[in-house]
Amino acid sequence: MFKTISDPADYEVRSVIRFLNAKKVKPAEIHRQFVEIYGENVMTDGMVRKWVRQFNDGRTNVHDEARSGRPSVVNDGLVAKVSEKIRENRRFPIRMLFNEFSQISKTV
Repeated sequence: MFKTISDPADYEVRSVIRFLNAKKVKPAEIHRQFVEIYGENVMTDGMVRKWVRQFNDGRTNVHDEARSGRPSVVNDGLVAKVSEKIRENRRFPIRMLFNEFSQISKTV
């Protein structure tokens, strides 16, 4: 029996796919091994096949590519400020976040 690994990083799983694909392990077998080690909530069989295709097409980077869209305003400083505000008043309503922190969207 193997030791299971919980909550692996995405790039870790992709690195294993790249490695096993280089060893000519079939995508279905890669997925089977993932479920055995990482558990049922690991990447789907279809996603394993997608990543195998990408690596076979020449992709080498296992990290997420930059995407367009609205950039995140969340950073360590903002998280610390919100945590401090909540510690000051445990009954701090969520709807007041926008009033206290203008960079937080009213709709989120």
